[in-house]
Amino acid sequence: MCRRPGSVPLAAQSPRPSPWRCPAGPGCVPRLPRGGGSSARPPLLQPVGMASRPRSSPCLFWKRILCIFFLPCILSGFSPRVKHKKNLLSGKAQPQLSQYSRFIWSRLTPLELRNRSMGLQTESRVGSNPYFTLEGHKFLIFGGSIHYFRVPREYWRDRLLKLKACGFNTVTTYVPWNLHEPERGRFDFSGNLDLEAFVLTAAEIGLWVILRPGPYICSEIDLGGLPSRLLQDPQVNLRTTDKGFVEAVDKYFDHLISRVVHLQYRKGGPIIAVQVENEYGSFYKDKDYMPYLQQALLKRGIVELLLTSDNVDDVLKGYIKGVLATINMKKFRKDAFQHLYKVQRDKPIMIMEYWVGWFDTWGSKHEVKDAGDVKNTVSEFIKFEISFNVYMFHGGTNFGFINGAINFVKHAGVVTSYDYDAVLTEAGDYTKKYFKLRKLFGSILVPLPPLPELTPKAVYPSTRSSHYLPLWDVLQYLDEPVMSKMPVSMENLPINNGNGQSYGLVLYETPICSGGQLHAHVRDVAQVFLNETTIGILDDSIRNLKIPEVKECQLLRILVENQGRVNFSWKIQNQQKGLTGPVTINNISLEGFTIYSLEMKMSFFKRLRYVPWRPVPNSYSGPAFYRATLRAGSSPKDTFLRLLNWNYGFVFINGRNLGRYWIIGPQETLYLPGAWLHPEDNEAPLRHACRSSAAGTTRPLRSTS
Repeated sequence: MCRRPGSVPLAAQSPRPSPWRCPAGPGCVPRLPRGGGSSARPPLLQPVGMASRPRSSPCLFWKRILCIFFLPCILSGFSPRVKHKKNLLSGKAQPQLSQYSRFIWSRLTPLELRNRSMGLQTESRVGSNPYFTLEGHKFLIFGGSIHYFRVPREYWRDRLLKLKACGFNTVTTYVPWNLHEPERGRFDFSGNLDLEAFVLTAAEIGLWVILRPGPYICSEIDLGGLPSRLLQDPQVNLRTTDKGFVEAVDKYFDHLISRVVHLQYRKGGPIIAVQVENEYGSFYKDKDYMPYLQQALLKRGIVELLLTSDNVDDVLKGYIKGVLATINMKKFRKDAFQHLYKVQRDKPIMIMEYWVGWFDTWGSKHEVKDAGDVKNTVSEFIKFEISFNVYMFHGGTNFGFINGAINFVKHAGVVTSYDYDAVLTEAGDYTKKYFKLRKLFGSILVPLPPLPELTPKAVYPSTRSSHYLPLWDVLQYLDEPVMSKMPVSMENLPINNGNGQSYGLVLYETPICSGGQLHAHVRDVAQVFLNETTIGILDDSIRNLKIPEVKECQLLRILVENQGRVNFSWKIQNQQKGLTGPVTINNISLEGFTIYSLEMKMSFFKRLRYVPWRPVPNSYSGPAFYRATLRAGSSPKDTFLRLLNWNYGFVFINGRNLGRYWIIGPQETLYLPGAWLHPEDNEAPLRHACRSSAAGTTRPLRSTS
């Protein structure tokens, strides 16, 4: 999913708790303080109270040792072709939902439909609108998006059961290349990335699957799902038939497609359609690129229906002849199908992405969409036999550093939560949208499955960080630094078997013997130090900094953070992170850099387990790792972690990166799945996390009812 900014209205308040509200009681809307300064005592890690209503809210559930790394200063209206076109465009069409009660799909599920020969097809007859058929039966796609890589594996079944119980018959998911092939030729389809297990779970529950394998997926994920190593050679043009790009795609598809071929409908699996790339019409640099990918899928054994997906105004540039074109939209609009009908008039309409919410970026307002509007739009789709996919049914979380970014005016990273104001909350709880859609679907379908129980939530006592390690003490426990005459971007560091660094931070050090005007181009944000003293901040808009005169040679340190690569627009081509050019003082280039990679991998935390940590002082403002012990009791449950008076940083629990926290909002809590916690206080080897130092006075959370 991608779209230009400004097309979804912002709401002043969110009706859902999720990471932005704390319904510890009716009307409770706690807010983080926005103060600065140093803390007189170690900051608290404060839990958020949970509401007792169907949609649970943020709370804190702890299990083991938590560590935090703190960076203090970074701051045509559908026009069915024959009889309905005129009426719909004039706004006079009023078909009744009851007339569509013939869509009884209890026999059209992966478990019930055993004898298969024809898969998902399109049909057009004189006197009626084009429509889909599945094994010869008329079929409407009621799809909902769930991204397996954004949901703990332990909760896949729960989310899919809730999709089924709402009345949907299909789940759609993207496949992120950058997560599945972190290094050239090394593939990861284990644990939370077990795509085959996710697809098979959907089949067991009775859901069909539409697969969206990319290679580019957008999805508000770093670089739109493309591996960052593709940026090592600036001459390689992404999303084109450039040899360097398609050779990498071919090797990835050789592995990926071999894993899903046997899961297709005609092989007995649940996959009924496969999407070719994603929203290429908005990028369109190479007319041969999309046909190339079409053939890449076909020759590797994809036999099910192929489709493309584009925004309503870009379909003319993104479609492929002979492939079903689908469109994306935020609401039912009278003129939305005019471009689609220019490329296909004898095919059923499919809304591949109906945006029921929107994503948030740091420093912006929280995006919401009215539940009544969502229900009314879906009702319109059904009235005119338009197949659709709700984006998102369940958004989940951008765990770790996987979030993407936008850069239309300035760089803005996507927040950790991918709640999206979706049909289910980030924690998988029901919403008004869910119940309105379930009531709508229940009026036209056979009796729906019973509602699954809510995932249990818990509130746990606040905990205070007890020990810390300044970043400078940690350098000796990192992998061997890179020595370079000139700065090297994150992607071009000679590490990870030549694949560079994808995420995290990079520290550049070089000696200087005089002050003056420092100039550097950093992406995305950098803290500048002389030895261990903070000098200032650099970013895309601030490239110059005054370095004070020094009496003797000092160590200039530039700590740069990747806050997410742009995932949409032509700017994906230039998303190198770190220092991306020479560093000068008074126009004289600095040389002789020692470069430390801070990727925050598990191997790093294993080393820190045996390191002597210092007691937390009354005040410390530099970048550091903090540690706290979290106890979850005998039966861990979901919670949300609220970090009062901490400015900025990341939280790791049991070696898992929960994501980024930033006081500027709009996100105010981090989702902590109970499935990732251990009973009681049993220690795991990876309990250290990183984050930045706190500011202001810690205050307890209070509810106002």
